[in-house]
Amino acid sequence: MTPLELRADVPALQEGVYLNHGAHGPSPRYVVDAADAFVRAHEFDSPTGGDPYADAFEEFDRTRAAVASLLGATPDEVALTESTTAGVNAIAGAIDREPGDVVVRTDLEHPAGTLPWQRLEREGVEVRVVDTAGGRVDVDAFADAVADARLACFSAVTWTHGTRLPVRELVETAHDAGAFALVDAVQVPGQMPVDVREWGADAVAAAGHKWLLGLWGGGFLYVDSAVAPELAPRAVGYRSVETPTAPSPTYATGARRFEVGSANPAPHRALREAVDAIREVGVPTIESRIHDLAERLVAGVPDDRLLGPATPESGLVTVDVPDPEGAVERLGEAGIVVRALPSDAVRASVHAVNTTAEVDQLVGALEREW
Repeated sequence: MTPLELRADVPALQEGVYLNHGAHGPSPRYVVDAADAFVRAHEFDSPTGGDPYADAFEEFDRTRAAVASLLGATPDEVALTESTTAGVNAIAGAIDREPGDVVVRTDLEHPAGTLPWQRLEREGVEVRVVDTAGGRVDVDAFADAVADARLACFSAVTWTHGTRLPVRELVETAHDAGAFALVDAVQVPGQMPVDVREWGADAVAAAGHKWLLGLWGGGFLYVDSAVAPELAPRAVGYRSVETPTAPSPTYATGARRFEVGSANPAPHRALREAVDAIREVGVPTIESRIHDLAERLVAGVPDDRLLGPATPESGLVTVDVPDPEGAVERLGEAGIVVRALPSDAVRASVHAVNTTAEVDQLVGALEREW
């Protein structure tokens, strides 16, 4: 499958210019159909012709395997969650902490990577924020902040600038200090390769409703098999343990201890379909096309208006405009969908399913904003 063949399967892309995949990636028709077919079978057929629980667990197992293959992990290292936020919160609750412990994050984090730590501050945890410039993290400043930390949380690709952070180097720096390394990778799967072994992180949280073009609710959490036994989730249910009815149940093997109860399998059935589609196109092909389209967009933006790198590192391109909210509204009236950021900028998220004509249309519309 080519990127444009994938585009043809996405109904939302047939009307207007959609450039907001970093927030929500509209799904191909067959991804939605897969979720719908599962729900119908689960509710209409399984109760009398099968076993609703067994059928659901089989879907979970298949999706864990598909996600594990995408990440370079094993199925037991993957927990199926609702979202990236759910994954970050799961780790935040499972760390054995004491008042005075230190958590480190950067000032580039999405609320998924800030709000859980703000809550822990109320329980006596110190949260240190590493200041950055231009979407870049100074590794020495990060090392100073994490020197006595219990955990470090940072993004693989920044939602504010579209920059790629040096994940492996930051993970190694955190590990050298004895800190747990948690990566928010939601802007990575579907637009560039992921290799959790290469990163070396203890945990990686992500979701499928952006660049993978899956549904909301199809999140996933990687937890290294070497560290999983040390983690005790705060939320526990029958999917979290090996034998729910045992007098003293033990946690499920690996990351599965972070799965709780009767979640709807449909978003994860859709996630598996979406992963299959992305892999059929080929992640390297997608990454290359995204780079070319983002480069075309950047070339049309004046240097003093560009807030991300002059050579794009992802499909996220952030532009300074005088009135971001107004610009988003005016662009929307012209049939172009982008988003405003809290940093008083607009961000376009260019996917491989976009076209050069759409990029050129955005450039022309942006020229009227300055």
